[in-house]
Amino acid sequence: MVFKNYYKILDLETSHVSVDEIKIAYRQAAKKYHPDLNVGDTLAEEKIKDINEAYRILSVPASKRKYDRIWNSRFGKAQKAFSGKGEKGKMLNMFLGNIEGKETQNVFRKTNLKGENIETEINISIQEAFFGKEKMISLRTMDGKIKNIIIAIPQGIKDGEKIRLLGQGKPSENGGKNGDLLIKINIEDTKPFKLKGNDLYTDLLLTPWEAALGARANVNSMDDETKIYIPQGIQSGEKIKIPGKGYRDGNGNRGDLIAEIKIVVPKQLSQQEKEMFEKLNKISSFNPRS
Repeated sequence: MVFKNYYKILDLETSHVSVDEIKIAYRQAAKKYHPDLNVGDTLAEEKIKDINEAYRILSVPASKRKYDRIWNSRFGKAQKAFSGKGEKGKMLNMFLGNIEGKETQNVFRKTNLKGENIETEINISIQEAFFGKEKMISLRTMDGKIKNIIIAIPQGIKDGEKIRLLGQGKPSENGGKNGDLLIKINIEDTKPFKLKGNDLYTDLLLTPWEAALGARANVNSMDDETKIYIPQGIQSGEKIKIPGKGYRDGNGNRGDLIAEIKIVVPKQLSQQEKEMFEKLNKISSFNPRS
């Protein structure tokens, strides 16, 4: 089995770190290689597995001590040789700002760590997602004030996708860069459409005689209107697919528009309509319950 350098995986230069420092390093690494920010990146997927494994071992003092015994035998010797003993080592340490190795334990503490990211989410309509839109969101800052930020929602953004605003997160505690603001986009179903993947679903309302005799009907998509043929005898709940008229994502892929049939019966009938339905009731042999 290959021995993994968990400290290197978490970007730590020494084993002399506290649990809090391990936690900070883990959060930074986990955010950097999070699957939502590295979609389709197989290397990132493997990296996040190693990061989780490293944290699981190093965050527990007992398992860290066991691991450190092996780590010191493989990597610790090289560090000791580098930090040096005697006059040559002292001279080298002076050039490196590491007198008697006392600074080694503080390497991680003095790194200008980036501030933490802030994550939030907003709801937008299907129309806003399809055409793109500038939208203002309000966030409460660390000092309790309300900060308004305008974000540009790109055309064809996907449900669950995140928008990253660099430097809009929490400030660093030791002079590093600010964290980022990550905004998760939730696309809400908006009449007359429902979104499933890249397909759009809509209801197509028909009269009983249109359903029985067949008809032509206009169906609205997101950006135009399409005329379709309704076959005779179509039933409520049946679906008609209109290819290439669905949702168009940011990569230019476009799904289908699915029209679901809803047969609507008039609540009020004229005298003539009532007589025709009564006549149909007498002469028709159709019985859906038989």
